[in-house]
Amino acid sequence: MTSTTQRALAAETEKRPGRWLALSVLVLAVLLVAVDATVLGLATPYISEDLRPSGTQLLWIGDVYSFVIAGLLVSMGSLGDRIGRKKLLLVGSVAFGLISVLNAYAGSPETLIVARALLGVAGATLMPATLALIRNLFHDPRERSLAIGIWGATASAGTAVGPVVGGFLLEHFWWGSVFLINLPVMTVLVLVGVKLLPESRNPRPGPWDLASVVLSLVGMVGIVYGIKEAASHGPSAVAFGAGLLGAGALYGFVRRQLTLPVPLLDMRLFRSRGFSGAVLADLLTILGLSGLVFFLSQYLQLVQGRGPLEAGLAEIPAALGAVAAGLVAGRVARRYSVRSVAAGGLAAIGIALAVLTLLSTSTGYPLLGAALLVVGVGAGLSFTVTSDVILSSVPKEQAGAASAVSETAYELGAALGIALLGSIVTGVYRGFTVPAGTPPEVAAAAHESLGGAVEASAGLPNARELVDAAGTAFVEGISRAAGIGAAVLLAASAAAWILLRGQKLGTGTEHP
Repeated sequence: MTSTTQRALAAETEKRPGRWLALSVLVLAVLLVAVDATVLGLATPYISEDLRPSGTQLLWIGDVYSFVIAGLLVSMGSLGDRIGRKKLLLVGSVAFGLISVLNAYAGSPETLIVARALLGVAGATLMPATLALIRNLFHDPRERSLAIGIWGATASAGTAVGPVVGGFLLEHFWWGSVFLINLPVMTVLVLVGVKLLPESRNPRPGPWDLASVVLSLVGMVGIVYGIKEAASHGPSAVAFGAGLLGAGALYGFVRRQLTLPVPLLDMRLFRSRGFSGAVLADLLTILGLSGLVFFLSQYLQLVQGRGPLEAGLAEIPAALGAVAAGLVAGRVARRYSVRSVAAGGLAAIGIALAVLTLLSTSTGYPLLGAALLVVGVGAGLSFTVTSDVILSSVPKEQAGAASAVSETAYELGAALGIALLGSIVTGVYRGFTVPAGTPPEVAAAAHESLGGAVEASAGLPNARELVDAAGTAFVEGISRAAGIGAAVLLAASAAAWILLRGQKLGTGTEHP
């Protein structure tokens, strides 16, 4: 194809109407999933008071959503390639809205865990579809980098919008209202998306292999559950069995993909060092962050005594940093290099987490706010660039599968982060010594969770002493988890520097 023809195609692509409006619909879906992932942190004390979950049930409420999404993303991304990404996105949006109602009115910890799992099924249809549609909407690489930056910035903004909106709702309504905010957003998404979004699919999709779907789900959930059990309760037959089952299922999944004429996930994608490096960077980044973030809202409310809205506002610097960095990440990566931006972003997060090891019950907000700002900037740079690398390194027919790999790394990292780092926080916390004279039933409730300690100690003569002891132990757990998270992020930075060597973002306009 001549350069003149390429320029003509570029001009045609740039003049195509509606693509930026279509992007606004896609980011609504991203915003929704991001809000739902973070809003729960603020609601946790209220859920603890109302449903009285155990510490283990509380962790399940927090991470089962990510478990299910991680297990189904590859399958759903591939399904979107086959039946149409627009169709999958709209069907998933309707399901997400309906299941949100079930979450809002859950009457027991068990019901809420099941409802969160079902929400994960619906959520798994949304994320890979949005990123894959961006790949097919924007053929000019510079426009696509900006679109991905907006996509990533919106996801990051959702992490702040969730706590702020959730905080407002929690101060005026019951905890279930944080799930009902999904309904108006989903309504707008469906009504506008029907008209604005173009349909796209793989023209030669092949059959959707159900055996691969089952192997992927069993493998992901088995591995994560095994790690979670080992981290929470030490090595056991249950943890070993779950991990072994998961590893066997993933091995079977990979073997099956290598033999299928049209696999659910083309394993040859991982032969690209840049693709593999970007996926690994995504996984380790969110692993280092998620477990800590899950407990940060509890720290702000239950340890420092902030209201839910104030706690939500306190977390905004992370989102502001991520939005600003995400919008310029592509430009910076082209001027310098992909690996310097990705590795630098990861290192920044690692250093900020190292600073959070200094956290105490009386830490002032300037230190916490500055650390959150640095975390946001680092995440915005890293996530935007790695998402661009993952998406631009595959043919657009495989955009759904590649997007699903990116999102799977994100969600698997979130599940592992809450399981590992969250279990460290919980393990340290449960070891604190209750003050003398504390009734056994109160001591048992206090050792289950910090929310349980605050609730159970009400009216006791030594209530302040018990809550202070519990808060100190909780902060010690966060400090240790932050140290481990910092080590993980600095290791991820080094890995990204090596694996992304020579990697560049796209520069030539694609054929529509």
